[in-house]
Amino acid sequence: MYIQEEIQALNALSRSLIQGLTPDDPKQAVDALRKVINYHDWRYYVLSEPIVSDYEYDVLFKELRAIEDAHPALLTADSPTQRVARALNEDFENVEHTIPMLSLDNSYNADDLMDFDRRVKELSGEAQVAYTVEPKFDGASIALIYENDILTRAATRGNGRFGDNITNNAKVIKSIPLKANFSQYGIRKIELRGEVIIEKNTFEAMNASRIENGQDPFQNARNTASGGLRMKDPNQVAQRGLEAFIYQIGYVQDDAGEELKIGQSYSQHANTDMLYQLGFKVPTEERGLFKSMDEVIAFTSFWEDKRDDYNYEIDGLVVKVDDYRLQTKIGATSHHPRWAMAYKFKAKQATTKLLDIDYQVGRTGAITPVAKVEPVFLAGVTISSISLHNEDQIKEKDIRIGDTVLIERAGDVIPYVVGPVKDARTGSEKPFQFIQTCPSCASDLVKPGSEAAWRCVNIECPAQAEERMIHFVSKGAMDIDGLGKDIVKRFMQEGLITSIPDLYQLDYEKILQLEGWKEKSVENLKKGLEASKGNPSWRLMVGLGVRHVGSTMAKALAQQVNHLLDFQDWTTEQLVDLEDVGPKVAESLQEFFTNPQNVDTIKALEGLGVNVHRGEAAGAASQQLAGKTFLFTGSLTQFTRDEAKAMVEDHGGKVLSGVSTKLNYLVAGEKAGSKLKKAEALGTIEVIDEVTFLSMLKDMIA
Repeated sequence: MYIQEEIQALNALSRSLIQGLTPDDPKQAVDALRKVINYHDWRYYVLSEPIVSDYEYDVLFKELRAIEDAHPALLTADSPTQRVARALNEDFENVEHTIPMLSLDNSYNADDLMDFDRRVKELSGEAQVAYTVEPKFDGASIALIYENDILTRAATRGNGRFGDNITNNAKVIKSIPLKANFSQYGIRKIELRGEVIIEKNTFEAMNASRIENGQDPFQNARNTASGGLRMKDPNQVAQRGLEAFIYQIGYVQDDAGEELKIGQSYSQHANTDMLYQLGFKVPTEERGLFKSMDEVIAFTSFWEDKRDDYNYEIDGLVVKVDDYRLQTKIGATSHHPRWAMAYKFKAKQATTKLLDIDYQVGRTGAITPVAKVEPVFLAGVTISSISLHNEDQIKEKDIRIGDTVLIERAGDVIPYVVGPVKDARTGSEKPFQFIQTCPSCASDLVKPGSEAAWRCVNIECPAQAEERMIHFVSKGAMDIDGLGKDIVKRFMQEGLITSIPDLYQLDYEKILQLEGWKEKSVENLKKGLEASKGNPSWRLMVGLGVRHVGSTMAKALAQQVNHLLDFQDWTTEQLVDLEDVGPKVAESLQEFFTNPQNVDTIKALEGLGVNVHRGEAAGAASQQLAGKTFLFTGSLTQFTRDEAKAMVEDHGGKVLSGVSTKLNYLVAGEKAGSKLKKAEALGTIEVIDEVTFLSMLKDMIA
């Protein structure tokens, strides 16, 4: 989308604007701010290579909005500020697609694909046909119309002919450009087809937060994305973490209103490249162009193995005739195009026996029932425990102890119980009854009227204290090197810690007396705890477990105050006025920062040297990886991708989304595929494993 000279100029302009050197002329200021904000949106949402902090981005965005508010005549439909829609969508207008959005015929094996290849050759009269193969994203289909380079309409697939007008909601999805320079190709009007999806890590984090807050988890990412598109409040849509991949051009019209041959060429593959250059998120490394069906089949086998490592839900691949002229010649039925076929991956389900239901106590007191099942091998792992989330879900599905149950891995990652196989019942199954007292402290459980979860409200509950401590030291929170779940549990059992401030007052002489602890491991623990004192204050906010506040929200909130306890003086109105802070979050913040125990904990931590101010404490080694770039590929066993990204970014480094000459280190896990091959082919990238990465990180920040 941008050539190197433009990137250099935009980087320089961005630095000037962040430093407050905004042009005095409002029109010039607006133009400059829009240019850099659109540029940073492209880097973040399309390339996944941000070069400014969230705070710096917010400075630019708020400056633009302030100027537009002061000069309404300068506001245009393609301004980045128009992504934030304040009005509700009371009703969704039914609109007709420019051309029907057809379904795809399905194939499940190599024989089906060979039959498809034979039919394509017969219908086209060609002896050799090239195919483009792309991921079949498991999300919600969307159609976008651009007129005179401006996004004018977005619609759901609907019944294929008519869909819901969701333009306001689409505008808050930042991977959808509000403006794209189609006019350089002589295009006045164009309709694009794509899929709205949620990244796996985003979906997992969203569900973890919902479960912790007593809400039902979303069943799968596809339905969550589809439901998000049709929410009435665009601000809630923005919180769903939706992304849009564009994979097809449907209709094109020139300046005279005449239908054009599609795009800049007759090639699906080339036109996808064109869309990428225009700023759209498209399948890049994930797709391929092949000369024969034998090559296509080899590619499907590669993806069948790799799908678990991919960041997005895909249920197969789409095989398309690459030449648009042949597509037209081959044609379509009333149901599906004859020039394309979906290759569906095998379903990953299994049946097993539900032996019993145990219970876990979360750090907020939420009680989660857990199914204990006969161990079963599914999608590469052996499963013996599965979260049942809450009482309502169990009763709704009529799950009984002793049932044969159908299980599935949601997104091939998280196992869940689809439901019982009722035909397999013998009459010996036991109906489910939720416990009435906490399994940790025996206190009576309560169920707030608006929540689905039962809770233990005893603040002295040992299980809650343990879970709070484990969360505090985790990589997503304070990220204390040398402390993990098992060590926290052991320290609590030994009486070394009973509260979070105790972590910074450990008796190291007693620790040395414990089996397995040596001088070196104690020294590493000391270093890890000392380093954590310099963490940015948003990490402390996450570590202390403010309800409804994840890392993104915490980063934004921590920039609003000089000291975390300044939130004691904030009113609900002040909090709700902040971007993306709703009444529920505001209520949670007020409840947390007016709780005497929480205030005492923060004061105690501050007294022990933990940073509670905006930014990072003096001396924090936060820029030791500055200028270094990383990419993670394959199955990771030492940490998740989110944890890896946090480790790099917390010390000034960057995580790239693809292999390029800008990449310094490729961290390759098990079953590393195309990215590893590309890195090795370039010869300029250092390929390391997870253990080497962790060791290198320790050396760099020591």
